Amino acid sequence: MTVEKNDELGYEQARDELASITAQLEGGGQSLEESLALWEKGEALAQVCEKWLNTASERITPPEE
Repeated sequence: MTVEKNDELGYEQARDELASITAQLEGGGQSLEESLALWEKGEALAQVCEKWLNTASERITPPEE
């Protein structure tokens, strides 16, 4: 998944995809290469979620005087 494609995801979609990847990794059964690819995709999705949450936090946090 490319950075550009990740940036197009909404928070909920990124979160749901991350949860799916987490379940796949916890379930096992993948080769090392497949597990690494899932891990990397999960890391990218986690960054998307963090970006959305940081943006939301900035919007609701009042500016300091």
